[in-house]
Amino acid sequence: MRSLAVAIVLTGVWLALAAFAQSPDGDAVRGKALFVRRCGGCHALDRPMEGPRLRGVYGRRAGSDGEFAYSEALKNAKIVWDADLLDRWLTDTDVLVSGNDMSFRVPDGDERRDIIAYLRSLSDGS
Repeated sequence: MRSLAVAIVLTGVWLALAAFAQSPDGDAVRGKALFVRRCGGCHALDRPMEGPRLRGVYGRRAGSDGEFAYSEALKNAKIVWDADLLDRWLTDTDVLVSGNDMSFRVPDGDERRDIIAYLRSLSDGS
């Protein structure tokens, strides 16, 4: 009985530490690897590709990079990218801006949070 109690307490401590270690703002280091794997086929940081360059996207007005040909829907969206809007965008682009040209989604919330943390780190200068 005593070993069961110890096991339960240790499991609780382990779960609490795991939850504490997972930042609600995401992990930019993990986000960089996810960006390369999930986003890098269409986006680069410093040059347009199939999608616009993404360095500095956090805090930038949607559709405002003059070197990329955005859809009219995105150019007219009048939104500024922050964590909430990027999360909604990566969840389902058409729900946020109907008629845009991006169809890719990141269904996993932890992956979205980490990618957003990485993009934010590039905009903060950190």
